[in-house]
Amino acid sequence: MKQSIQLRLSQQLTMTPQLQQAIRLLQLSTVELQMEIQSALESNLMLESPDEENTKPEETLSPESEQASSQEDSADETRAESTTETIPEELPVDSNWEDTYDTGIISSGGAPDADNRDFLDSVNSATTSLHDHLNWQLDLSTLSPTDQLIANTIIDAINDDGYLGTSIDELADSLATQQEVEVDEVEAVLHRIQQFDPIGVGARNPGECLLIQLQNMDPETPWLPEALLLIREHLGLLGSRDYNQIMRRMKLSQPDLQEVLHLIQSLNPRPGAQFADTSFQYIVPDVFVFKRKGEWVVELNMDAAPRLRINSQYANMVRRGDNSQDNNYMKNHLQEARWFLKSLQSRHETLLKVANSIVARQRGFLDYGEEAMKPLVLRSIADEVNMHESTVSRVTTSKYMHTPRGIYEFKYFFSSHVGTEDGGECSATAIRALIKKLVAAENPQKPLSDNKITGILSEQGIKVARRTIAKYREAMSILPSNERKRMA
Repeated sequence: MKQSIQLRLSQQLTMTPQLQQAIRLLQLSTVELQMEIQSALESNLMLESPDEENTKPEETLSPESEQASSQEDSADETRAESTTETIPEELPVDSNWEDTYDTGIISSGGAPDADNRDFLDSVNSATTSLHDHLNWQLDLSTLSPTDQLIANTIIDAINDDGYLGTSIDELADSLATQQEVEVDEVEAVLHRIQQFDPIGVGARNPGECLLIQLQNMDPETPWLPEALLLIREHLGLLGSRDYNQIMRRMKLSQPDLQEVLHLIQSLNPRPGAQFADTSFQYIVPDVFVFKRKGEWVVELNMDAAPRLRINSQYANMVRRGDNSQDNNYMKNHLQEARWFLKSLQSRHETLLKVANSIVARQRGFLDYGEEAMKPLVLRSIADEVNMHESTVSRVTTSKYMHTPRGIYEFKYFFSSHVGTEDGGECSATAIRALIKKLVAAENPQKPLSDNKITGILSEQGIKVARRTIAKYREAMSILPSNERKRMA
């Protein structure tokens, strides 16, 4: 085969650095964007916040710089009057980028009192863990060295819910490598730990946990003997909510059984949960949605989109046709600053376009709630705002909308649809809201089964299979009908 040289023309899409930066900023959350802006402020001398005072007076320039600039004083005065003329035209920046040094946050007036709004900061306070709390009580106890070793082993085997995750035999076997101990010794130390605070910690199952708490109550507590008997002998019936069988075996009337159940329900089946690390991260919304003159309005959150501008003093120092190292350094920073501002502007515009499109399609939800939610997919929004689905997906990820009904992630407004008998569509969110409403209004003694809910929705013209109802119910953490049954 003979080798030859050929010239071939082709077109391909190349992602410029500016486009890559714009896409990266678009997919950042509010917290990540603020960190990115802070990093840009620290690394680029051309960027500044309008709130920052100009602490770089001309007197700080070196004598050499003053002498070099003395020959162009008149030109510098002209540049000071009009900073837009000083940006070198040969810089490879977008020609349609307006030479305004503010990011120009897109908003028709800002949310009411937006500048004075203070958002709560997430503070991770140091909390005592369950193991630390148990070890502290162990240090106050008077135990022999052997019992101390057993107690330390037992505490290490207690999980976050407060239950012992290892059997007594396994604990004894693990201790045999350090010291010979009997199973009875481990059992005795375990009973000692089960009296620690919180009461019920170290239990091996929920029944034992509830028994320990009942046994530590005042003996004069009403219905205490019946509650102890119910937990000891009829826990299985209680778990299956077979109240008729319980009343028959314990010879209790329905009002009496209700009193016993109220006492049991006052117990804590997860004694260790109160020591769980509960650190919260507060959400700062990206946009505000509110009604103005009967119309839903979307505005950017000014706190979530901080202002930036180019430092006019440093921008004035860039000289046309000067290829010195310092001037090139400032040119590069000026170019990067303008790219960054352009990317921020593009992010704000895209965010508002998508948010406005979502609000326009989900006015029913804003007016009437979840039951009026309409089915919506990414493609519908992408077609309306003339963007690719991947771009819309980036915009709707980790972005939040503050509405009169609460704060929701953009993705919350997207849901699949189910057909109706009249040929229309009903969103999955609306169906879940209907299921929740039906369950909340059901008779607790005769809860609605999945088949019954399917029939009720079918009467309303919504065709949903029973397995779909079960899937939605499980997604909302709603128990099956046999487990929802309770005394009136």
